[in-house]
Amino acid sequence: MAARSKRKLVVAITGASGAAYGVALLRELRRASGWQSHLVLTDAGALNCWHELRLARKQVERLADFAHHPRDIAAPIASGSFLAEGMVIAPCSMKTLAAVAHAHADDLASRAADVTLKERRRLVLLVRETPLNLAHLRNMVAVTEMGGIVFPPVPALYARPGSIDDLVAHTVARVLDLFGIHSGRLRRWQGLDG
Repeated sequence: MAARSKRKLVVAITGASGAAYGVALLRELRRASGWQSHLVLTDAGALNCWHELRLARKQVERLADFAHHPRDIAAPIASGSFLAEGMVIAPCSMKTLAAVAHAHADDLASRAADVTLKERRRLVLLVRETPLNLAHLRNMVAVTEMGGIVFPPVPALYARPGSIDDLVAHTVARVLDLFGIHSGRLRRWQGLDG
């Protein structure tokens, strides 16, 4: 399929713990036929990729079809004319959540999220913090009121995960469901008899 006809998804990896979610998302998008990924890896996100996964910035960027510098406000994804299906911030730091909630688009991750919201496209934030203070909660409400989806990566223990990779894979598959990318590997709830 020609690059022009592929559906585009913007992925940002920010400085919260949980870099594995963003990396797994990029890997799944590679497997998804007809999709193209556009990555923004913030400096703090790159630091966490190294600390948590021992992946250098270049290694993570190679997982995406296109990688954009986090300070490149002139990147194509910073414009509403860039036709993307939406954006996932995985993980989403509280700093990035606050920037999105208050339209403080001072870097490419928050600008691309702002564009996603203003164009009424799907924005999914895998917020990572605990416990939550009132500012965190209010920012989540603000993003939800603007049409974003706050998606904390809460483990689905009914799927009986055997590893951290299983937990991450289940969450990523659920996120991709929101964009119509369905995985046959996702263990879906079948009821108590299933």
